[in-house]
Amino acid sequence: MALLKYALVTGGSRGIGRAVCIQLAKDTDYAILINYNSNEAAAKETLREVEGAGGKGELLAFNVSDAEAVKDALDSWQEHHEEAIIEVIVNNAGITKDDLFVWMKPEDWNNVINTSLNGFYNVTRHLIQKLLVNRYGRIINIVSLSGLKGTPGQTNYSAAKGAVIAATKSLAQEIARRNITVNAVAPGFINTDMTSELDEKELKKIIPANRFGEAEEVAHLVSFLASNKASYITGEVININGGIYS
Repeated sequence: MALLKYALVTGGSRGIGRAVCIQLAKDTDYAILINYNSNEAAAKETLREVEGAGGKGELLAFNVSDAEAVKDALDSWQEHHEEAIIEVIVNNAGITKDDLFVWMKPEDWNNVINTSLNGFYNVTRHLIQKLLVNRYGRIINIVSLSGLKGTPGQTNYSAAKGAVIAATKSLAQEIARRNITVNAVAPGFINTDMTSELDEKELKKIIPANRFGEAEEVAHLVSFLASNKASYITGEVININGGIYS
């Protein structure tokens, strides 16, 4: 019996994560596993849009920063889907807790690191064995402009995303022979809930394209990297930021 193939998108309920879920539903035959932490209503809306695009999807709630919760949720899911494999992993979940470093609280440092960096580890490490056995997979890490150039007031976020960039390059070299690619996508300023309070009019002045990007533009890139067409691209960090950092 052929394996039913899934793409898991962490933090798939809103923003870039939602756009990725919908685009993968449009472009691929994967069933979409929509991870969310607490916003079930938003996750259900993503599922409706996935189904509206002609795809199939399921919701899977867990906090990526909680290793036990990740293990329990994914093990339970696998028990109920014996003939399924998660072939594409999009590590998108992330949070910001911005402040100048001198005022940054320990919990704000730790929560951001735990979500972006440890979340990548918890999810990917749990699923990678099956990819290695199956000799195929796509791991796509959503990082950030902040992880490449650093952003004042985001030392924690920059540290977390910079670490995932380094991990992407290392892991790509470890598993390339098994036909598993590992890439990072680094968005700049994208119109999402996370950037809704930024001064777009002022920030546009430093963006050569003179606008914020759209979540759908990021999703098209992720969808390409998840496809067979990207089989010789691995260990890369691809900027999508209107020319602000190149």
